Amino acid sequence: GNTYQRPTSELAKGSWSSISAGHVCISPCSTQDNRLLLLSFSLFQHYCYTHGGMRHTSYACICGTGENSSILHYGHAGAPNNKAIADGDMCLFDMGGEYYCYSSDITCSFPANGKFTDDQKAIYEAVLKSSRAALAAIKPGVLWPDMHRLTDRVQLEELVKIGILKGSVDDMLKAHMGAVFMPHGLGHLMGIDVHDVGGYPEGVVRIDEPGLKSLRMGRAVLERMVLTVEPGIYFIDHLLDQALASPAQQCFIDRDVLARFRGFGGVRIEDNIAVTAGGVELLTCVPRTVQEIEEFMATGSDTSKSALTPFTG
Repeated sequence: GNTYQRPTSELAKGSWSSISAGHVCISPCSTQDNRLLLLSFSLFQHYCYTHGGMRHTSYACICGTGENSSILHYGHAGAPNNKAIADGDMCLFDMGGEYYCYSSDITCSFPANGKFTDDQKAIYEAVLKSSRAALAAIKPGVLWPDMHRLTDRVQLEELVKIGILKGSVDDMLKAHMGAVFMPHGLGHLMGIDVHDVGGYPEGVVRIDEPGLKSLRMGRAVLERMVLTVEPGIYFIDHLLDQALASPAQQCFIDRDVLARFRGFGGVRIEDNIAVTAGGVELLTCVPRTVQEIEEFMATGSDTSKSALTPFTG
């Protein structure tokens, strides 16, 4: 069978329980003594190995803070995870472990000092709202590009409420404004490869539009697929500058409000799901709401699945 269709639910749950706990474990450590991001990565890898038996991460983990949280694949030789964590930084930790050769891929975003500013909360909750909308809509038969379009719409609506954007969301979608703030695809198949094959079988054509052309899957969703759902909002200077110079896009942007978010970085919320007959099974178990994150960062206490706000599709 396809590797992105997990052989047993037990195998999947064995992976994600340890990976989720690894993310939860390192969050409070990110506030201590301006610790380097390399240390956060090392703590995560150590936790997954000692508690979950995972000798390897699924990929080169991404630990970006401040402006670096807007670099989509930060954490390689050219841009290593070596920045000190500053008070007030937004952290974006994209990390996963390999369990019996199968991959996981989870992203958590949170403030390093444990308390969201008003702007951080607004952007985070915009992404969370789009994530929950996608999780509620995904089921066998829906087209994956339509799920991407759904998250684009929700995030643009929220950016209008924040004041960064103005005008008709329908017109923004026609002008591809979603890709200004989320230039990557909504998610991908996972299996033995973290970005598993099978997203474009014969007859499925890649859509040549900003954002959508970056989708790693263009087909309809099938039961038993294992997927990531990872919407995000990023403030990437060169994309913002291009939009401000574009006659088709500049009319939607409030320059004064946008200026406040320059240097913000980005927020991504990435969950892993298994598609069921009627919807999805959420495999990740980490603090997701602002209240959950702030309470956990304040106490550092263990967070069980029952203590978290459940997703109900």
